[in-house]
Amino acid sequence: MSPSSSQQLDIDLGPTGRPMPDLPEPAPLEGHGPARIISMVNQKGGVGKTTSVINLGAALAELGRKVLLVDLDPQGALSAGTGVNPYDLDVTVYNLLMERGHDVREVIRETSTEGLDVLPANIDLSAAEVTLVNEVAREMALARVLRPVADDYDVIIIDCQPSLGLLTVNALAASHGVIIPLEAEYFALRGVALLVETIEKVQDRINPRLELDGILITMFDPRTLHAREVCQRVVEAFPDKVFHTTINRTVKFPDASVAAEPIISFASTNKGADAYRQLARELIARGAAA
Repeated sequence: MSPSSSQQLDIDLGPTGRPMPDLPEPAPLEGHGPARIISMVNQKGGVGKTTSVINLGAALAELGRKVLLVDLDPQGALSAGTGVNPYDLDVTVYNLLMERGHDVREVIRETSTEGLDVLPANIDLSAAEVTLVNEVAREMALARVLRPVADDYDVIIIDCQPSLGLLTVNALAASHGVIIPLEAEYFALRGVALLVETIEKVQDRINPRLELDGILITMFDPRTLHAREVCQRVVEAFPDKVFHTTINRTVKFPDASVAAEPIISFASTNKGADAYRQLARELIARGAAA
């Protein structure tokens, strides 16, 4: 192979070691709904899950999609990250799950990003795991909550807590697809098999339409051999499921979180913002979003 051919090959390869596909700007939608519901799941904390929910949602909204983010973590990080104070809420997703008589549309909040809404949560949600155990059809509570607004949105993204408990099972039971954010670190790999096994169980017993939309490599530092090796191993294990887009480390992510803004608007020209825009286009190109 000539040096020029080798250089061309290097240019064409994306961060996951595979040729980058062409990701054109999606065509505008003529109308909205019904929504494709996607759960962002990893039982390991600190993998950029909430950051990915907020910024993927904002990037999809920027492309003209109407997006609802659902906070299903009692820590309320998604709510806070979109400008909602979890401690000022009288009614949250917890009340919708556990009580009758609430209108989900009255609980949904608009964010500062046009086309992006949030269904908030706070620490009250921590009681749901225990209380739901005694409910009839306990795995389907969230699906019931989201049903009235499914036609109002193009994409609904659920931010799950870092566990594989009943709330996460509810999210999987309500979803069409799953995205697994995975830190480019060896120990993060170990939990993926357990998570995939849980997804398959839900698929088999509760929700046959559920599918793995993709694995998203986060906190990626392409300068380190370790990160590149982890990325290579994930691609070998799940060749068709790993997104070509990777989310690299940047100080702008925590800065945007403090400002309660997506990086898309907080630092619009930052590489992190471009990465989530690319992820949104890739998700749409894969047919995993409207």
